[in-house]
Amino acid sequence: MRKLESNVIGMDQGDVVLFSDFEHDGQMWTGDGPRHTRMAVAFSEVYTGRPNVYVSVSMLDISNSGNSRFDVQAENITNSGFDIVFRTWGDSRVARCRVAWQSIGAVRADDVWDL
Repeated sequence: MRKLESNVIGMDQGDVVLFSDFEHDGQMWTGDGPRHTRMAVAFSEVYTGRPNVYVSVSMLDISNSGNSRFDVQAENITNSGFDIVFRTWGDSRVARCRVAWQSIGAVRADDVWDL
């Protein structure tokens, strides 16, 4: 368990279209073998330390002609943002994907001053 040493806890969230490769015959839709895509996300406010980040697929449009294989993770988490990384492999053909995310961590109180 992670214990936060702050009396102010911040939560941020979003839902982003990670890719829509069927529109332009992108690698997730037309390729095969290992593939990945990455998107940088900035938090709306900077945390005082590295927050916990949770990501999940909120929409997936995938071909039924192959196996459905995918992995989505939050990587490179800092106090100001992180990367969403989507991976697929083999004969999976993914047309588009939307990912929801949520972060939680300590933030600076508005009434704290540095002297």
